[in-house]
Amino acid sequence: MKKLRSQEWYGREGRDGFLYRSWMKNQGWPHDVFDGRPVIGICNTWSELTPCNGHFRELAEWVKRGVWESGGFPLEFPVMSLGETQLRPTAMLFRNLASMDVEESIRGNPMDGVVLLMGCDKTTPSLLMGAASCGLPTIGLSGGPMLSGKFRGCDLGSGTGLWQMTDQLRKGEMKLEEFYEAESCMHRSKGHCMTMGTASTMANMVEALGMSLPGNAAIPAVDARRNTLAQMTGRRIVHMVREELGIAKILQRPAFENAIRVNAAIGGSTNAVIHLIALAGRMGVRLSLSDFESYGSELPCLVNLQPSGKYLMEDYFYAGGLPAVLRELGQAGALNGEALTVNGKTIWENVRQAPCWNREVIHSYSSPFKPCAGITVLRGNLAPDGAIIKLSAASPHLFEHRGRAVVFESIEDCHARTNDESLDIDEHCVMVLKNCGPKGYPGMAEVGNMLLPPKLLRRGVSDMVRISDARMSGTAYGTVVLHVCPEAAAGGPLALVCSGDMISLDVPRRELRLEIDDRTLAARRAQWTPPPLPERGWLRLYAEHVMQADKGADLDFLVGASGAQVARDSH
Repeated sequence: MKKLRSQEWYGREGRDGFLYRSWMKNQGWPHDVFDGRPVIGICNTWSELTPCNGHFRELAEWVKRGVWESGGFPLEFPVMSLGETQLRPTAMLFRNLASMDVEESIRGNPMDGVVLLMGCDKTTPSLLMGAASCGLPTIGLSGGPMLSGKFRGCDLGSGTGLWQMTDQLRKGEMKLEEFYEAESCMHRSKGHCMTMGTASTMANMVEALGMSLPGNAAIPAVDARRNTLAQMTGRRIVHMVREELGIAKILQRPAFENAIRVNAAIGGSTNAVIHLIALAGRMGVRLSLSDFESYGSELPCLVNLQPSGKYLMEDYFYAGGLPAVLRELGQAGALNGEALTVNGKTIWENVRQAPCWNREVIHSYSSPFKPCAGITVLRGNLAPDGAIIKLSAASPHLFEHRGRAVVFESIEDCHARTNDESLDIDEHCVMVLKNCGPKGYPGMAEVGNMLLPPKLLRRGVSDMVRISDARMSGTAYGTVVLHVCPEAAAGGPLALVCSGDMISLDVPRRELRLEIDDRTLAARRAQWTPPPLPERGWLRLYAEHVMQADKGADLDFLVGASGAQVARDSH
């Protein structure tokens, strides 16, 4: 093993060594912890303002136990915590900022390996992206999903149940008192969303990428086995340092291809598209929307979980979790089994004997829950650089649809007009939302699954085609076309759509078209003016440098790994 990076601090003689060690000793550390044992940074996104991550103080202690057992020296440090449920205007606005916090914290401090503690959906990609830009041995540990929600004898899923009950409330089928009663029934334990929302999806992505120990994705947060996994994670990172198993050896092209396939098989969130592309960009791995079409769009959905299906993450864990899904993919030839994982084994070595205990929850590849249900990429004159749709959560009868556009210039416009009984709209129309992309909101909020007008809900309409440059929660569902590129605020064709225009969606042909002639579009473009940039601070920096959704919505100057560098000595 080469000289430890931390010894550039703690292994020095004279004044400098004295300085680094002495200040650390004010916490009571004995001299021998600086004697050359690997220093393991525990990157913690604990925050009481991030409910999904509220138990991470306890989880970190189990990681530390494992680090000590393997002869390492654990040092915990905080980074910006992103809670989608609380943070305005959207946690996605701060994903790249948090990744910079992670990167600079790792780069500037004496550590040889890193454990990433992540739960709520944006904390996972932000930590992975920041660590990827440094290159140290790195292992991920998710906080685990909540226990299944229970309401009046039925399962209630995070987010998904809320969207369902909101429609029932707006239709007059549910009383407000009942709606409030469900609040504490939906979220009744520690952990992140227990549907296959973005948090659960990204926990699956961590495991599919090989960046965690097997089983990470599904163990409930309150299950003692989550603590055991944390302890084993702490043990393993020390060995990774000694083996010089850096993150670049894991996050190679085959790992990303596997993650794309897994996202299709689990009915995962559309947000995984943006996060995986951004993470690959940090590693210098070429990944594009076309890869999601090539590797995932024709794969079946094997997992019967909300919002695409019936069950919840607790059921998924009991059924066998991601290892059972990976085994199905591997046996069908839809997995690169040679991809390396953090435990030093290939992904196929980890899962080839994985059992499945419930075929209602995890279906076999030969008898899938839904056929050809991956995320599909659409292109056409309305989305020259692509848009996406999650087929497993959409309505098949709308896969080929032509309708009149009802345009909302902003999410505020949408909120103000959707409930208006005089709104000129019917179930055949196409709802179009502008200016909610990376630059437009800014931050690309999860507002793409626009609420349907109450007057249509009362008539029994349960789904409509909706198109926007926004994202939607992984817990949401419907025939929702998202991430239209270029976005409206960047001057994409979406900016030129007017109410009354005809739009055609053809999923089998992968097409999204605005039925307007080029001369009319050119005249509209001549009248279009870009929105002003934010005046100051992070919003200004973000808006000036954020790339489009098809590029992962990362900042242009953060793409490409620069490798772990010891900070310049200022003493």
